[in-house]
Amino acid sequence: QVHVVESGGGLVQPGGSLRLSCAASGFSSDSYAIGWFRQAPGKEREGVSCISTTDGSTYYADSVTGRFTISRDSAKNTVNLQMNSLKPEDTAVYYCAADVITAACDHYFSEYGEYDYWGQGTQVTVSS
Repeated sequence: QVHVVESGGGLVQPGGSLRLSCAASGFSSDSYAIGWFRQAPGKEREGVSCISTTDGSTYYADSVTGRFTISRDSAKNTVNLQMNSLKPEDTAVYYCAADVITAACDHYFSEYGEYDYWGQGTQVTVSS
């Protein structure tokens, strides 16, 4: 059974930075995708970024392109999301999830990905 755990959330001022980590374990295959999603109160869940171990491809939502960077630490089996130049509209609960079926990361990962394994979420609050 795949287990996913997020960490690194917190309170930060506008323009500040946070680094989220996603620790994943229990994979039976070395091909999978990790996606970061976020959900603000009263809003639909939004795909933020993803990375695939299959080919190393990455994707960023338009709202975070140029500010967020996703990376994989193979030694620790961890995926990180470096968030810079944070804005109040980035405030949300951030979730890490694993897709072991399509194992793909592209523009349509939020719609066509099969994210069956989710972490508990970590709160990111951007406020002065």
